[in-house]
Amino acid sequence: QVGLVQSDGGLVQTGESLSLSCAASGFSIDSYAVGWFRQAPGKGREFVGVISWNSGTTYYADSVKGRFTISRDNAKNTAYLQMSSLEPEDTAVYYCAADPKIATIVVRSTTPRYWGQGTQVTVSS
Repeated sequence: QVGLVQSDGGLVQTGESLSLSCAASGFSIDSYAVGWFRQAPGKGREFVGVISWNSGTTYYADSVKGRFTISRDNAKNTAYLQMSSLEPEDTAVYYCAADPKIATIVVRSTTPRYWGQGTQVTVSS
């Protein structure tokens, strides 16, 4: 099956850290930009950040800048989202997405080619 497989999320306390992974299945991720999104209950999809195919470019939403880091290991066909200093406002279902064009991930009106299944992250106060 071709797609993205995400690791489990979890329940953490305010201020703690959590990492998510996003592994490509059935295709090679090394020519794809990878982005992360989240959706909180009752809210629309929010862009979190993106990394280019060669890790040369990263871009983050203001709400997570300085706290979240996106990285990738093309040899492992996997991208990562490292979240630190988590806040209750970070509670959401997190999704990874991949597309050959970084613009497709950044521009709200477009839809990336591949999506992960989503994973719940809950931050308690």
